[in-house]
Amino acid sequence: MVKRLRMELQTVPLGETGLRVSELALGTARFGAKREDGSEEIDRETAYELLNRYAEVGGNFIDMADAYADGTAETYVGDWLEDRERENFVLTSKIYWPSRDDPNASGLNRKHLRHQLDTILDRLGTEYLDVLYIHRWDDETPPAEFMRTLDEFVSDGRVHYLGASNREPNAWQVVKANELARRRGYEPFTCAQIIYNLVDRQIEPEYLPMVQDYGLGLTTFSPLARGFLTGKYERGEDPPSGSRGAREDRFWDEYLTEENFDLLEELERAADSLGASTVQAAIAWLLTHPDVTSPVIGPRTPEQLEENLMAAEVNMSSETFERLANLAR
Repeated sequence: MVKRLRMELQTVPLGETGLRVSELALGTARFGAKREDGSEEIDRETAYELLNRYAEVGGNFIDMADAYADGTAETYVGDWLEDRERENFVLTSKIYWPSRDDPNASGLNRKHLRHQLDTILDRLGTEYLDVLYIHRWDDETPPAEFMRTLDEFVSDGRVHYLGASNREPNAWQVVKANELARRRGYEPFTCAQIIYNLVDRQIEPEYLPMVQDYGLGLTTFSPLARGFLTGKYERGEDPPSGSRGAREDRFWDEYLTEENFDLLEELERAADSLGASTVQAAIAWLLTHPDVTSPVIGPRTPEQLEENLMAAEVNMSSETFERLANLAR
């Protein structure tokens, strides 16, 4: 039986803004997502269970995107919010991916951004978003166009803060946009979201220094390295049936390496010394990181959520943090 969090989640500043967000953000990428057999990875009932428990422990930071299950994730959150005080929550979403069969219904062109923001607000049943991220950089739309459009969203009160979400750590893109915003008096990106965990460390050479220099709030996704850091994979053994390692050759090449298994063994030893699970130790490493504002957790079940939340009670020393950090360098 998984222990339950005995305290409330703490709040932290989102970068250099005045906004305070929970130290752990709740991700919704699997809300309503369809499996091959047509069932949902997280159905409405389970989504409500996760949201209820997250709110019960003081969680306020809900991470969404218009592309998650073609908007179903936002719809579930919006319906759940109907009986709650919207002002108690920090709602975020993202725009980029195609939304319909139309040549203008993707990317960061003004038409798509305006249409999608209206759609997002309608799904959520709210008049504003706390944070709107671009979900990817758009090479086909001039930055001046989308930064001006995003600035208009802030000016008219429909968005409070702007963020940049990247799959690849292209720091120059964020710098380019923010320097343009500075010159023209537009609202800049004040936060960023990118993959980061003990295995995926690509952001460290350039992206993290950029985050530090611009004072950006940093939310990180995939804290468990797509499941590798849960400990369910074993060196020299076939991946569990149904896991990513069993389905994806790329996962095998990127994650199931000797170096990563060495790191995993050290993480397991650290977890034992902390009286925590491997999952909790992996998340606690991010919570200890001075540049990370809030890791985005993506549990599928209430039990997984509880285990993730308990990472907030793990007191990782600076020595343990550094030892784990240095393993993958």
